[in-house]
Amino acid sequence: MPKTMIEPFRIKSVEPIRMTSREERTRLLEEAKLNVFKLRAEDVLIDWLTDSGTGAMSSRQWGAIMEGDESYAGARSFYRLEAVIRKITGMQHFVPTHQGRAAEKVLFTALCKKGNLVPNNCHFDTTRANLEYLGVEAADLVIPEGLQPGLVHPFKGDIDLGRVEALLKAEGGRIPFGMLTVTNNTGGGQPVSMANIRAYAKLLKQYGKPLILDICRFAENAMFIKMREPGYANTPVAEIAAEMFSYADGATMSAKKDGMVNIGGFIVLRDDRWLDDIRNNLIMMEGFPTYGGLAGRDLEALAVGLEEGLDEDYLRYRLRTAEYLGDKLEAAGIGFVKPTGGHAVYLDARTVLPSMPVAHYPAWALCNALYLEGGIRGVEIGSVMFGKRLDDGSETYHKMELLRLAFPRRMYTQSHFDYAAEVIAEVKERAASIRGVRITKQPKFLRHFTAEFSWVD
Repeated sequence: MPKTMIEPFRIKSVEPIRMTSREERTRLLEEAKLNVFKLRAEDVLIDWLTDSGTGAMSSRQWGAIMEGDESYAGARSFYRLEAVIRKITGMQHFVPTHQGRAAEKVLFTALCKKGNLVPNNCHFDTTRANLEYLGVEAADLVIPEGLQPGLVHPFKGDIDLGRVEALLKAEGGRIPFGMLTVTNNTGGGQPVSMANIRAYAKLLKQYGKPLILDICRFAENAMFIKMREPGYANTPVAEIAAEMFSYADGATMSAKKDGMVNIGGFIVLRDDRWLDDIRNNLIMMEGFPTYGGLAGRDLEALAVGLEEGLDEDYLRYRLRTAEYLGDKLEAAGIGFVKPTGGHAVYLDARTVLPSMPVAHYPAWALCNALYLEGGIRGVEIGSVMFGKRLDDGSETYHKMELLRLAFPRRMYTQSHFDYAAEVIAEVKERAASIRGVRITKQPKFLRHFTAEFSWVD
């Protein structure tokens, strides 16, 4: 049998990439105030900023788009998607939104109040921001192994149950619900085991607290369980996903990930205890409950995409793609979060730039260096994204300095990954010449999106 894993699809349409020179990229990055978010997409060779809404849709999805019912209320496209989501999640109530952060805002506004506290393995950027905007404390309680990039552990996304129980005992009155992000994006795209999901749900139930899952990458998490957790090797991924959902009371999803679409999100609920408040919020923030900020064609594309995202040949290829780049980086002596995650590879900037102080934002500096060297755009998961400037002018810093290279679904080929590995190796060779940055302008929330920087001499 051949050892090479081929893409489980054929390419039917292509989009040209504009090749740029290092001189051009130097000028473009300066004009973008050293923030790759501010670059024009056409000036990026390989765009691994995010896997959110950036992938290629299938011929089935494009065909489904033509079936979209654009009725304002009660469109058949809503009911088609509702049936698919009920089948996958086993939950009765489905509330569409235009993307994941909207689902978070609608849900949190209904369930949270100022002074609350929400535990999670790790909150990602918009989840944390939506909670903190409401005056809610977002507590990250991932297991210690999840904060050690070079340590190999099969489920580094697991939540620390001992710390959760201590928090429930000490602060239970402040906790409206517990969350769990599958896979754990902040910690390297690392999966959560079924045993951990089950035990966390049981612990929350003992204290009368519901469990809300963040399911952006639930299919990838289910595939990791199949591949790594004893007892699941012969279980279909769809059944593993169903068991994951069986322990939860609700979930939020950015469907732009494992929903395989360019826009969309939703909330699912097991019962109707919060449904009226959530739908009222939805109408004010997003739209009528049967479209929630989405066109009928988007609902149709998502119904197909959720089914395609559970295809095991695709998921096996998806996870192997990240592993392939990880193998290349390992051979070049480049530090990254191990084992590789499902949707991305996370470079450990502290090992690539060991002499750079955290105050110069090494992961941000590495992100800029990758663009200058090879036109590759990633995203910093470090002290710019998760640190804060305090009122006294001092800074808090994140526990890890990671550069995430997130792969759009069904979009890039093996040669793109080979090229990226070469660029990263060249950046490592130039580590001594890579400059850090300082923040010159920033907003109060989600500063990484729009902050401006200057070089540190």
